[in-house]
Amino acid sequence: MAETTREHATRDVLVVDELHKTVAVGFRRRKVEILKGVTFTVHEGDVFGLLGPNGAGKTTALKTVIGLMRPTSGTIELNVAGLGELGYLPENPYFYDYLSGSEFLELCGRLFGLRAGTLADRVAELLRDVGLEEARDVQLRKYSKGMLQRIGIAQALINDPRLVLLDEPMTGLDPVGRVEVKAIIESLRVRGKTVLFNSHILADVAELCTRIAIMRAGVVIWSGPVGDALAAGDGDLERFFMQVVTA
Repeated sequence: MAETTREHATRDVLVVDELHKTVAVGFRRRKVEILKGVTFTVHEGDVFGLLGPNGAGKTTALKTVIGLMRPTSGTIELNVAGLGELGYLPENPYFYDYLSGSEFLELCGRLFGLRAGTLADRVAELLRDVGLEEARDVQLRKYSKGMLQRIGIAQALINDPRLVLLDEPMTGLDPVGRVEVKAIIESLRVRGKTVLFNSHILADVAELCTRIAIMRAGVVIWSGPVGDALAAGDGDLERFFMQVVTA
């Protein structure tokens, strides 16, 4: 079945059903099935965590949702007006590092067709929201890892998206950087945005997420409210995670 994008009145912003993805690898183009029937649903206003060990298929799932990879089979139902209502930060983003923070956001805004007056206001608002007002004229090559993550999140929000997808947004950050990025995600939740992100940092997931899905070897093996997972793990998400992935 083909991927579909449509808008209708529903609490389900994203419905992924029986998603499969097979790729050809190596010189002999050996077929490897990365996704083997992934199914999960993201509701309006969710902060949804996609969890799993390395190689579970989390990044591939996000890339198929955003349209960077085509699914082999299955359906992706995006209940938004179009790709213009999506924001995305990849795990390893590339930045034009001789641009300043404000120049980079202006470039991203122009790619979305924002007009000059609106764009200037939007850039100023986002720089304030991610705590980079004082670094607006600093070249990105001089930004720290945490600052780059924050400007990356800002570009994912430049179009005021309905659904924001973040691939490992806190990987490699020091404790201060993690706190800063968590605060941004929490502010998105308060503003009613829907956020889907994957992470290996289970303490952050327990703190931020309303619902989660746990993947192993290309399939979702558990999904539900994070409160249910915490209850099943006696208040410890890592304990529950290990119980599920090693069962």
